[in-house]
Amino acid sequence: MNMKSKSAITPTRAQNYPEWYQEVIKAADLAEHSPVRGCMVIKPWGYALWENMQKVLDKQFKKLGVQNAYFPLFIPLSFLQKEAEHVEGFAKECAVVTHHKLTKNAEGKLVPSGELEEPLIVRPTSEMIIGEMFSKWVTSYRDLPLKINQWANVVRWEMRTRLFLRTTEFLWQEGHTVHATEEEAKEQTLQILDVYAAFARDYLAIPVIVGEKTPSERFPGASATYTIEAMMQDGKALQMGTSHFLGQNFAKGSGIEFRDANGDMLYAWTTSWGVTTRMIGALVMTHSDDDGLIVPPKIAATHAVIIPIIHKEEHREEILSYARNLASSLNELHYHGNNIHVHVDERDIRGGEKNWGWIKKGVPIRIEVGLREMESKKLSLFRRDQAHKEVTHLSAEEITLQLRDILDDIQANLYTRALYFRDSHITSIDSKEAFYAHFTAGDEEKNTGFVMAHWSGDPEVEKIVKELGVTIRCIPLEGEREESLCPITGRRSQGRVVYAKSY
Repeated sequence: MNMKSKSAITPTRAQNYPEWYQEVIKAADLAEHSPVRGCMVIKPWGYALWENMQKVLDKQFKKLGVQNAYFPLFIPLSFLQKEAEHVEGFAKECAVVTHHKLTKNAEGKLVPSGELEEPLIVRPTSEMIIGEMFSKWVTSYRDLPLKINQWANVVRWEMRTRLFLRTTEFLWQEGHTVHATEEEAKEQTLQILDVYAAFARDYLAIPVIVGEKTPSERFPGASATYTIEAMMQDGKALQMGTSHFLGQNFAKGSGIEFRDANGDMLYAWTTSWGVTTRMIGALVMTHSDDDGLIVPPKIAATHAVIIPIIHKEEHREEILSYARNLASSLNELHYHGNNIHVHVDERDIRGGEKNWGWIKKGVPIRIEVGLREMESKKLSLFRRDQAHKEVTHLSAEEITLQLRDILDDIQANLYTRALYFRDSHITSIDSKEAFYAHFTAGDEEKNTGFVMAHWSGDPEVEKIVKELGVTIRCIPLEGEREESLCPITGRRSQGRVVYAKSY
């Protein structure tokens, strides 16, 4: 920590939010840029978050009858061309493989050779290759519904990248389902949306607005796209997950047909849905402060760290033994279906360096154990959601009894804090003048946030507000519908939508 600074992270959020975000990731040792332009290396502390997210979501998917599988990284170009809107939507983002080997040229340098008969696309998404397989697996109504998910990586060529939020390669899950009826497919689409919203709320402690994307913002080729939208601490929106009702568009493109109970051949109805490592970026930007990362306990890989305070070498083993025994006792506790994980930091470095290292990594609880604490039988407990000097003194027995409740209180506090921030940055606007004034205000803090305003449904509105750096994030599914006038066009509107600047 820079002792001339009042915070561990510089610049602070107020000084330079984008740079603060990068510094939090660096200080927490979550990830770093790779030698490959636009790609990232996710380090153990960051990957542990992704693993915990996987565990929770995978269990939720399987409760809905979804099975995991794996599909190829490469997609023949001809497959992508089967659905016109789909190929148009992803064409500019595709990485293309055109050769199958390397040979040395006259100068001794390796160059591509052996041109492929058909180029291969490194998957930007897998609808078409999975659709090809589904067309073989589905022949009868008895084969339906078919529900498959894969945990994989995808590649979408990005010009401007930012760790976790937008990288050329990223990790995700993509679910794909096939149904006999339109109603069943729509129900599946919204069911998954509910899973995403509950996960964001209950595990990531992030409040989201659930809604439908406008036609221009739909997934390429989808009949409807639904989203969960969150607000970051700079007031910008972040799309955290999407669920798509694909209608029969992809079924027709891939030939997914089935014979119904009457013996008629029908096209199936399909869905697809996914969340990505972008959720880690959302977690960072929603909860972290100017001292570093803050991790909600339910998703944390390490719930508490015990920091031995050793002033004299002669007391080292006594203190370490006490700390290890305490950790062993706490590690036997269960927290929301999983073992609590408590780590003893035995590194031979200064206590202050250890302390600030864990603050910046966002571990929910820090417990200091020294000779004084052992003699008084009162240990010093620090919560990451509170000021770094705010301390509670508890005995080992009290910590054992209260640890789960303290973790739950931290989880609830983080959600309440994020909800208050979001709701205090939502503004209802009814005039064009006020709309423009809001999004063109000189102060960055005043020209962001969510604006709830009417929309007439005209695509031209989206083109107009785009000049302000604003998009319609979603048409909320919850809340009362009301008729009024669109502030941009003056035409009739059936309800308010969410306008915001976004990532």
